[in-house]
Amino acid sequence: MASVVKGVIARSVSQPVELVDIVVPDPGPGEAVVKVQACGVCHTDLHYREGGINDEFPFLLGHEAAGVVESVGEGVSDLAPGDFVILNWRAVCGQCRACRRGRPWYCFNTHNARQKMTLTDGTELSPALGIGAFAEKTLVAAGQCTKVDPAAPATVAGLLGCGVMAGIGAAINTGAVGRGDSIAVIGCGGVGSAAIAGARLAGAGRIIGIDLDDRKLADARELGATHTINSTGLDTDAVVAAIQELTGGFGADVVVDAVGRPETYRQAFYGRDLAGTVVLVGVPTPELTLELPLIDVFGRGGALKSSWYGDCLPGRDFPVLIELFLQGRLPLDRFVSETIGLSDIEAAFTKMHHGDVLRSVVVL
Repeated sequence: MASVVKGVIARSVSQPVELVDIVVPDPGPGEAVVKVQACGVCHTDLHYREGGINDEFPFLLGHEAAGVVESVGEGVSDLAPGDFVILNWRAVCGQCRACRRGRPWYCFNTHNARQKMTLTDGTELSPALGIGAFAEKTLVAAGQCTKVDPAAPATVAGLLGCGVMAGIGAAINTGAVGRGDSIAVIGCGGVGSAAIAGARLAGAGRIIGIDLDDRKLADARELGATHTINSTGLDTDAVVAAIQELTGGFGADVVVDAVGRPETYRQAFYGRDLAGTVVLVGVPTPELTLELPLIDVFGRGGALKSSWYGDCLPGRDFPVLIELFLQGRLPLDRFVSETIGLSDIEAAFTKMHHGDVLRSVVVL
């Protein structure tokens, strides 16, 4: 029988979010209903509200979540009611050319639940990133659920569902940072700080955090940055010179751009060592363009990479990272700036926009 629960929606562009009743259907074949325990407030949710993703309003917001499986549909054999899971937005198909090549983290045919959650009047909702977890319950594809150790608090575990995994994966999976390597991270919000934590976990030797905000640089130092640069008023040449000064005059082995703007990408491109790696994990807006001398692209060598969801494979990466947290080796709890209720999300957007928090986390 379908459930009526409370959820937070964005009804139209740039309007305040609303806490309303939503209808969650029973799971169909290959689907699961999850009772949400906690969900982080991610900048992507604000992008949805502002119409920056698409115009398929109304949106059921929230996607960075953990909870307990309540029920599963026909054909689901690897999940059961009571399982503690992290939700992910890239349930892999197992059949596309990327999956068949053994690279499922690049799956070109990821999927979500087929049924729609609705308002009580029948209006279909578009769940953020196919999840929609600013709600007491949500309906997802079973492949979007990754079982992890229930000893981890949901407030911490859910963060791996998006931003923290994106940052850690950008450093470890995409950038392949190794022991003794140097890395610079441009933008030390939630994703950038996670890249710093990932670099520390991987044993990087010199970890440089770069941001305009001293509060974010302080967070970066707590999460593993060995050096920080406040780039306020600095042009590309000055930022590059500062990175080189901290890396023996050469530049960093890996530079992660967690902002996604032409100016920060140029800083990353020229701030790396010869044959170094640039990783773009900050998401650009559609109108942005980049111009670089082609001779520099050739002459500097190395690799220019984009990181999709930290190139993660949830079934592989989530349990390992939760285990590292439980061992005290990965301070995921440091990302939780505050816990809030469903009615506090609009205020959390304001705090996030002003850089006052790494993550506000909704507790249900």
